[in-house]
Amino acid sequence: MASKIQNELLCLRCSFLQEMWWVLWVLAILLALFCSLDVWYFLRVVVVVLRAWFQPPVWDVTAEQVLTGRVTPHDIDMCHMNNARYLRECDFARFSLYTRNGVFKAVRALGASMVVGATTIRYRRALCIGESYELRSRIVTWDDKAFFLEQRFVSAKDGLVCAVMYCKQSVIRGSPDKIMQHLCKRKVECPEFPEDLQHWVSFISASSQALRSESGLEEKNK
Repeated sequence: MASKIQNELLCLRCSFLQEMWWVLWVLAILLALFCSLDVWYFLRVVVVVLRAWFQPPVWDVTAEQVLTGRVTPHDIDMCHMNNARYLRECDFARFSLYTRNGVFKAVRALGASMVVGATTIRYRRALCIGESYELRSRIVTWDDKAFFLEQRFVSAKDGLVCAVMYCKQSVIRGSPDKIMQHLCKRKVECPEFPEDLQHWVSFISASSQALRSESGLEEKNK
């Protein structure tokens, strides 16, 4: 009888040790992922896209879309929102925007892809810890290579625009015109460039030209 009990205890101990090894392996894998990847970023992308997927579609591609947010302790430095966090939140807002207005679907259908070609952000007033805000995103216009977006952080407290960002979203292996034709089933005329956006686009072009000259690319292309 004692021998039987000992054998059962030994089996239970072996089973417990095996389970502990599996737990340690899982923890080691999670630790490796968190050390090598920004896991929270990818999890947030999945949540944002799924949430946008189940919301009503937005048929007007240039319509403004609004996401609400709140400054958490994870976002701050010196008790206000870290400068880099604004750009990160803009990433998530664009994922939601492109999911709801169909741009992502059109990009996949055309075998194209999109990357951020340039951004600039103006900070007007700090968003403090615990403060809620609206992130308002819209496609302003486009040219033959890229969409141009405006994204505004608006304080829910008093409606002040705390920060405003312009983003150039370059289309690879395609063009904004093809994406718009795929979505609207017709030729779509792009809206006019606002004056402030045109100044920014001119700056980008001048900067690109200067860098090409500096690296000798213009001479090689002649």
